[in-house]
Amino acid sequence: MEQLAFIGLGAMGEGIAANLLQGGCPVNIVVHRNPAPVERLVKMGARRFENRCAAASASGVICMCLPNSDTVSATVDELWPALGARHLVVDLGTSSVASSRRLEKRLASLGVAFAEAPLAGGKAQAEAGELGAFVGCRDDVLARTRDILNHFCTSVQHFGPVGSGSSAKLVSNYLVLNMVRLIVETFHSADMLGIDWQKFYQIISRGSSNSVALERTVGAIVEHGDYGGYVFSVENAKKDLRYIEELSQDEGLAALGSSALNLFDEADRMGFGAHRVSELLRSEVRMRLTELMGARASRPDK
Repeated sequence: MEQLAFIGLGAMGEGIAANLLQGGCPVNIVVHRNPAPVERLVKMGARRFENRCAAASASGVICMCLPNSDTVSATVDELWPALGARHLVVDLGTSSVASSRRLEKRLASLGVAFAEAPLAGGKAQAEAGELGAFVGCRDDVLARTRDILNHFCTSVQHFGPVGSGSSAKLVSNYLVLNMVRLIVETFHSADMLGIDWQKFYQIISRGSSNSVALERTVGAIVEHGDYGGYVFSVENAKKDLRYIEELSQDEGLAALGSSALNLFDEADRMGFGAHRVSELLRSEVRMRLTELMGARASRPDK
């Protein structure tokens, strides 16, 4: 199997890299400001390099699990001297459609193949090797890409050329993040009306309202008093919704509205960007959001 450089050992990256190693894939990683995941992966058989270019030079495939399109572009800038026609670059993060298309053209100037494969699932699914992948790439790149993704995904779906995979992922996130917005607003309203959250959750989770989003957002709160059950940050939600807004404008899709973006944008502006989306149900957070958004809505220019 060809050598693989893995860049981005965050919440999901470590689990993905571990599954690649367990599947027999030679994985090259880089010294990181957080040494713990690096040490754990080295013990599993990963090779450690001092910089990204060195890891890329020793590899045929480069997988990136990074937070946003700007970071992906900056990483490619850093890797540029090491890239050549033998390389395949795979972006596993949720990126802007326009940015992914630009990146493919840029890499093609060096003969480098590119695939986007944004993932469905979270940290637990990454560790269990049960993620899903929205793949966008040329047909001649698909088999090589699929061989990598099969190590940590149970569903790998090819949607077409680059741009189609990220489009599908963003539409999926549009659905999920609007569900989270509705859940936050619903439980805030329930509290204002004196409705007991635990009793309310126990009933609606038996009906059509139930979903993984409801379980992650509210389940841990009513069962354990844990507001951090949904491991997805406000700033990441806002980032994805900005990409959705960009896609909507580029494609003329009026259906992709901005209600969810407004909520997460306000939360980020108030300093809650690093909070998990389920923490928007903390009383002190939602009360401040209600006051601020109510004040904005009452302005004459709104």
